[in-house]
Order: sequence, then C-alpha cells, then structure tokens
Amino acid sequence: MSDIVSLGQPTVGDEELKAIAEVFASGWLSGAGPTCAKFEKRFAEITGTDDALATNNCGAALHLGLTVLGAGRGDEVIVGDYTFPATGHSVAWTGATPIFADIRSDIWSVDPAAVEAAITPRTVGILAVDVFGQPADYDELQAIADKHGLWLMEDAACSAGASYKGRPAGSLADIATFSFHGRKGITAGEGGALTTNRADLANHARKLHTYGIAPALSREGSADLPIPNFDELGFNYRMSDVAAGIMLAQLERLNTLVQSRQRVADQYGTLLADIDGVQAPVALADRVHPWQSYVVTLDATVDRGKVAAYLKAHGIQCNFGTYASHVQPVYGFSGHLPVSADLFMRHLAIPMHANLTEDEVDRVAGTLRAAMAS
Repeated sequence: MSDIVSLGQPTVGDEELKAIAEVFASGWLSGAGPTCAKFEKRFAEITGTDDALATNNCGAALHLGLTVLGAGRGDEVIVGDYTFPATGHSVAWTGATPIFADIRSDIWSVDPAAVEAAITPRTVGILAVDVFGQPADYDELQAIADKHGLWLMEDAACSAGASYKGRPAGSLADIATFSFHGRKGITAGEGGALTTNRADLANHARKLHTYGIAPALSREGSADLPIPNFDELGFNYRMSDVAAGIMLAQLERLNTLVQSRQRVADQYGTLLADIDGVQAPVALADRVHPWQSYVVTLDATVDRGKVAAYLKAHGIQCNFGTYASHVQPVYGFSGHLPVSADLFMRHLAIPMHANLTEDEVDRVAGTLRAAMAS
C-alpha cells in the first residue's frame, strides 16, 4: 500500500526547537513563568482581547472560565450539542447541569432559536461551540443573553485564526477558551488558553489557575520574602514555559497555517462538488473558517462504515465528525435533538492539515469518489 495520508498533522520544525532551547537556557521550565507571560501577551493581541491566560489544556480553561462566571450546583448552562464532550464535562465539573441545545444544519453550531427555547429560571449562561473552528452566531446569542440576563461563553477550542464579522475568535463573548492539542491548527501537543475583556474575570481566573494564589513570577525579584495566603480553593491549571515557547513559535505561523488550510478546503470544495451522496461543509462569508477539520456529510442511505473502511484500506485516514453530546449516557439527558443526532451518524472527517500537498488532496478526493461508487 502507498503512503498513508494522515487525518491531521502538526506543522513544527526548527523554529519550535529553537524556542524550546531558549526556554531551557532561561532556567525557568515550570508553569506560569516569563515565557508564558510573553505568550499570553501575544495571544491577547491576536485575539483582540485585554487578557489571555495560558492553561495546561482546554478542559482546564473551560472549567476555569465557568467557575469564575459563577456556574455551580443548581444552575443550568445551555451548551451547543455538537461537540467533543469536554464542553459538557466542564459544566458538570462545576456542579451545574449542561442543557444541550440543537444545532444549525448547515454550520453545526448551536441554533439561537433552540437556545432561547431551552432557557428556564435555572439558566445562568450559554456556552456556544465554534464547531471545527467556524464561529457560532454571536450577535444573536449575545442578544438572547442580554435579554435574559445571562453570560455568554465561547468554546473556541478549534478557532485560533478564525473571525466573526471582522472580530477575532476569542473576543466574541464574556470568556473564550482555546485548545492547543496536537489535532488543532496551532499546537504544543497539549495546552489551552482563556481570553476575556473583563478584568474581574481575568484576575479571578489567574488566581484560581495557580492553586488560589498569585503565580511565583509575581514574586520574582522581591527584596523581602513575600508569603502568599491561600483564601480560596484553586487548581493547578498552568501551562509549562516549555509549551509556551512552542506556542510562541506557532503563533508566528498562524496566518500561514490558516491560509494553507483554506487552500486545501478550496481544493476539496472543487473536487467533491460532483460526488453523489457527499456534501461539502459550508463556510459562511461573514466568518473566517480556520478549518481545524474538514467534515463531509454523507447521504442517509450511505453506509458510512463501509466508506471509512474503503478509505482506510487505501491509505486515507478518516474519522467520524464529533459527538452528539446529548446521546452520551454520562449526561442522562432525556431530550432528543434531531439535527445533531442525525449529523452524528452521517459526518465523515477526511484529511485536513496545513502540510497536505495538492497531489494528496487529489488522492483523498479520488479515493472518496471510488468509495462512494463501490
């Protein structure tokens, strides 16, 4: 069999190795150090926000954000249903209940009408998901939040480099959270970030993410011996300075990586247009889609498992899209969300990353065409 075309692949090289060497030379490898501070400053600039906080993963950033927004036992948080369960889990970690809302059939983010219909007296906030990186409908969601006195949070796990009506992902809600997992558009292998324009939330999050005290960097160089007091139960959600060094190098690549993924998406859009039973994903004109994944929708009559097996047998990696969270037994959710449930069974992710060549994209599309005809 010929070489495998990978589903996802990071773009890393000498720049990242140089960044790691610089962190090693600094002598500060642990979390929340000077390299993290540099990364946070640069990431805040890129996301158009006042504050960014580096975390060890996106789940930590989600939990931290929900905590400082005040979610807790007895509360309900409306969550876009079509997402990796880290989104729903993070709500449950606070003691609140995730109430899943159905999604748009075209871009798969939460349907604002479904959000409004799900509001009860126990609702405290809305957690929207930028599915595969394309931002949700934040103008409509903010209007609903304002009308009902709720906060709004953006799960931007896949959204680095995205924008909505000219505003960068990360700046579209009270708090946003990002992932730098190995499958994301920019990566340190693992890692995350929280962004916000609210100083009260940023200060509280920074305190809680280091066990409930100011990080050691704030005491570096002090002439006396400051001893912090623990007056609030916090967590250890810090990103290491090693990961932050990698992320600084990745931020320099961000625009180029998004452009490369757009090139791949454009090529797929042309090649897949006439394959019966396959629908290419929709990218709205008022948003910049960073294409963390490329997910096609198969007709309901198509055997997705058979198509996937054919692709894999011919060296093309693939996967399902993401999860219809409401059907996962861990949540005990009693409702039925038909759009999300349907797409969960019909979506197929095909290779998408910035390193794909034109020949590889041609090969993926040709193999998918053959799979559909077999």
